[in-house]
Amino acid sequence: MLMFNCMEVSKVYFTNLRTTPSSSLPTKMERLVRRAGIERIDFKNQFVAIKIHFGEPGNLAYIRPNYVARMVTFLSSLGAKPFLTDSNTLYSGGRSNAVDHLQSAAENGFNPISAKCNVIIADGLKGTNYREVPVDGEYCRAPKIGAAVVDADIVLSMTHFKGHEQTGFGGTLKNLGMGAASVGGKLELHSSSQPVIDAESCTGCGICVKYCAHDAVHLGENRKAVIDYAHCVGCGQCVALCQYEGAVQGEADTSERLNCKIAEYTKAVLLDKPHFHVSFIMNVSPECDCWNHNDAAIVPDLGIAASFDPVALDQACVDLVIKAPALTNNRLTDRHPHPKEADKFCLIHPDTNWAAGLDHAAKIGLGTREYKLIEI
Repeated sequence: MLMFNCMEVSKVYFTNLRTTPSSSLPTKMERLVRRAGIERIDFKNQFVAIKIHFGEPGNLAYIRPNYVARMVTFLSSLGAKPFLTDSNTLYSGGRSNAVDHLQSAAENGFNPISAKCNVIIADGLKGTNYREVPVDGEYCRAPKIGAAVVDADIVLSMTHFKGHEQTGFGGTLKNLGMGAASVGGKLELHSSSQPVIDAESCTGCGICVKYCAHDAVHLGENRKAVIDYAHCVGCGQCVALCQYEGAVQGEADTSERLNCKIAEYTKAVLLDKPHFHVSFIMNVSPECDCWNHNDAAIVPDLGIAASFDPVALDQACVDLVIKAPALTNNRLTDRHPHPKEADKFCLIHPDTNWAAGLDHAAKIGLGTREYKLIEI
């Protein structure tokens, strides 16, 4: 169900944002996913995880909940049991635990009234409710995925397509692979080495000992955490959960490796599940929705794209942004006044390598970068 033949060309369906009195944008979105074949999936009595980013409080670039409500209504008409989900964040902010995360989601319009279904934080109250999904990847042996996503029968992603300071752009793979990772999983994605304890900053609270899944951390005679590197797998759970700044530290990974890890985490999210993906190429901000603000968009709002193939979908969205005219007075044109059809994401974030992630995703069978764009 997951594997794509890299020699095949995937279909990506696209609709622009022009409307008429009888065809609103939510209506066009539903028409798009129908034309893309979403009804080939048997939704009856199936739990459907709608993976979405609820938006950090203060950021206004996230997908409007009106689209989500229409999708939920449509899926419910097919007999599905949909719910909205995302995992907690690694950094402190409005979504680092389930209590704050649910409040942020509700304030941004993702609640049973406006979005027509419930919100479940995938990795639980503190980010510790996850499943290890064996994929035996080149970079990640068993990604740590939020339990609610793993337990779902079907995965449907709704992605706000935008730039990203570490991965180049944030698309479907980023939404799934990074977004569905538990807090400890996010640390594994970001870190390139095993963590190190700073004894002076450690308070001996024991939370890292309690939540280490590999019995690699214990408290020494001085009540300071000690890591047994013979058992440590470098997952980063201890770094993610430490409440004392600087007490447990890890080294950040390169953009290329991060994107490849995200591909393997996405494989874990979609493994053995029917899945479908929708990407909204609107408010294409230069950085992620995880910030508490969104800078001016770099291109005009372009449209909505959908596909069964997450790799082809990301590639199509990149190509549409590259071909689009640049807007003025934004991060892109401040630095590059006449970008024309250059790779806008690499111009904004020159140290990133988004192509590495798509290449690796194709290599491991997630999809193909070759696609046919079908406009409706």
